Amino acid sequence: MVDLSVRIAGVDFPNPVIAASGTYGNGECYTELYPISKLGGISCKGMTIEPKLGNPPPRIAETPSGVLNSVGLQNIGVHGFIEYYLPTLKEEGNVIIANVAGATVDDYIAAAEALDASDVDMIELNISCPNVKAGGATWGVTPEGAAEVTKAVRRATAKPLIVKLTPNVTDITVIAKAVEAEGADALSMINTLLGMRIDIRTRRPILKNNMGGLSGPAVFPVAVRMVRQCYKAVQIPIIGMGGISTWEDAIEMMLAGAAAVQMGTAIFKDPCAPLKVVDGIADFMEQNGIKSLSEIVGQCQEW
Repeated sequence: MVDLSVRIAGVDFPNPVIAASGTYGNGECYTELYPISKLGGISCKGMTIEPKLGNPPPRIAETPSGVLNSVGLQNIGVHGFIEYYLPTLKEEGNVIIANVAGATVDDYIAAAEALDASDVDMIELNISCPNVKAGGATWGVTPEGAAEVTKAVRRATAKPLIVKLTPNVTDITVIAKAVEAEGADALSMINTLLGMRIDIRTRRPILKNNMGGLSGPAVFPVAVRMVRQCYKAVQIPIIGMGGISTWEDAIEMMLAGAAAVQMGTAIFKDPCAPLKVVDGIADFMEQNGIKSLSEIVGQCQEW
């Protein structure tokens, strides 16, 4: 029997496949399809301390091998999540990761403090949000900004802290080292790449927000590269994501250095994709005599 379990920042996952934030909601749309406890865990819909309506439509556009989105963190707020969604999620028996976003340090602190008193298992810090005090630049594009918000949230909660990195930077390892130094227990990466589509007939951007985040298979090679770079740069575990669609993709991401993976855009095409990936990883391990995922993680043999 192969061992699919993985331990990240003291939290035990039954398998390494986690539903990515923003693509799985809070699990409510999938309970009729299969027991969501079959997933390794769920990173819940990104939440802010106060409810948000999100951006005006259109806010989703298909692209070659991917999806462009500018949903804008539509959510019912941290307190709404704790009251409405969290009890049901805990009944399902999943590892629950609360994805937190904010425009100011105080926003992040307030959200973390509220979640610290809740039953979530981990907090995932989304630092791809605009920092209003920095003229709209995202928190995660400078080591100083990333470090500042990580340090603040680390002080606000005892929950295991994952920091989700943006790929829209020159050197992602600098950001990874900065958040590690300020108390991050793990990294998740990568968030979406900034992209744009234009309607050639109207000559207007397809998205009302003009630009949005690109996800899906198109970004997978970039994600693998960045995970590998950070694996060699930091000591904390990495949850890899970005275009994972198949079990082969998941194995490749783990060879690059990911201890676990998140799947997002692939779920839109096939809601059962994460379960197929879990089964595929198990079959691969059995066929190759691999008993534990630790025999795979980071084992890419570079030339």
